[in-house]
Amino acid sequence: MTLVKATPTFAAMKQGFDRVFDRYFEPHFWPLPAPRTFETMWEPTLDFAETVKEYIVRLEAPGMARDDFDVAMDGNLLTLSGKREFHRAEKGEEYLWQERQEGRFLRTIRLPGAVQENKIEASYLDGVLVVKLPKTEKASKMKVAIK
Repeated sequence: MTLVKATPTFAAMKQGFDRVFDRYFEPHFWPLPAPRTFETMWEPTLDFAETVKEYIVRLEAPGMARDDFDVAMDGNLLTLSGKREFHRAEKGEEYLWQERQEGRFLRTIRLPGAVQENKIEASYLDGVLVVKLPKTEKASKMKVAIK
């Protein structure tokens, strides 16, 4: 398997655009706060590895509880989703700068091979969701005679 460097994600590009527009809509320039009428999306970072016996997915999502995640399999598609929320500033406190992302996320991975769905294990420790997907025995190739 070849290691491929990921291209900039939508979340990273959005941060760049936000920085540009934030310069023009700072509190001293624009007196009204920008309305937020839609729910934000974010994309946690993900590593996908393979051993002889299993596929391993590690998703970095600090600040979430175990119950905030949903892990689902549909054929050879693994879907990781969830929602992260942060408590707002204390009374009398306003953010001058905020980089932590919150909102819903959805990551889908097409697995390169079949897995034993009844033996999938998921654990969450120290801000990292780890999903282990045991491989199944590969089916032998067979040539089918055409009648």
